[in-house]
Amino acid sequence: MANSLTPAAYHGWCPFETSSRCVTKRVQAAHNFEVIDFSLLDGVGAGKFVHSSTFCAGGRDWNIRLYPDGWKEEDKAAYVSVFLCLVDGPNDAKAKYTLSLLGEDGKVSELGNSATMLSYTFGSAGGYWGFNKFIEKSKLGLYGDCFTIRCVLTLIGDTQIEDPSIMVDPPSNIHKHFEQMLKDGKGMDVTFNVDGRLFHAHRCVLAARSPVFEAELYGRMKENATDPINVDEMEPSIFEELLYFLYTDSVSDKCDIDNNMAMQHLLVAADRYGLDRLRLMCEVKLCHDIDAQTVATTLALAEQNHCMHLKDACLRFVASRDVLGVVMKTDVFKHLVESYPMVTVEILDKIAKAMG
Repeated sequence: MANSLTPAAYHGWCPFETSSRCVTKRVQAAHNFEVIDFSLLDGVGAGKFVHSSTFCAGGRDWNIRLYPDGWKEEDKAAYVSVFLCLVDGPNDAKAKYTLSLLGEDGKVSELGNSATMLSYTFGSAGGYWGFNKFIEKSKLGLYGDCFTIRCVLTLIGDTQIEDPSIMVDPPSNIHKHFEQMLKDGKGMDVTFNVDGRLFHAHRCVLAARSPVFEAELYGRMKENATDPINVDEMEPSIFEELLYFLYTDSVSDKCDIDNNMAMQHLLVAADRYGLDRLRLMCEVKLCHDIDAQTVATTLALAEQNHCMHLKDACLRFVASRDVLGVVMKTDVFKHLVESYPMVTVEILDKIAKAMG
């Protein structure tokens, strides 16, 4: 019997198809190592180095080593050497990394060596990888006495084969729903009066996010359910930003994060209501924005609110730059020393350590 399935019979027929994909896990971290007053390091001798603080990636500890006069004696101090060092952790790291020199605009400079390196194993702890001739000292002088070395490290993990038909969990959008809840105003049952401006909110949200609000709204300190709660010594714009954070766990687009004074006020508000995450966010931002004009005010804020990281950053700034004389003449600093006499001792201690 002849086969009745002729080529024409296959017209429009589509074969059953399957697919898969290869996914490689990875963990990425970046660290910026700022070098201040490089001229003080120049001439220490070949093979001698300073290093960054330790940063963690892929369950391992790393740092950046800078050799001001180069790694090898034969380079005759003509080059600066830079290496990535594995300080502690498993040595079976398959990784990619870049070591780059950043310009004043924060962009990678073409002067420095920013090539990507690939290593299938980093060897034992204490080993290092990088560039013996990272940049010529003659070119480094174009940056003045301060520059930043940036390391981007990618740890490459196991490879898995996945079925793309399996749905991946979508990213969380709960913060968007809570933001809309704040904007809509539905179900709001508490009102705050901040310098004559009224703000409405949900008691349960505020109490869940802040132990201070919980005590104020539900505990022994609870206010009358109908009367507006007065908030003293706070600007309306700061309280508005505080509410936004309580609902979304982030700062709004309205928040001027580059305004040092606004960040200081927001930090005080976060400390007042027990919002540790917001307080830390403000502290980190202020640490990066210290300058000669604001360091005295920021140091006073750090002392008053027990912000140890911010205080240390201010002390290191004063100790590492020729600004101490200017700062000590300001009224803010004079008041700070009157209230906290040990500040002067701590500054001198930082200067002694920097010189030693």
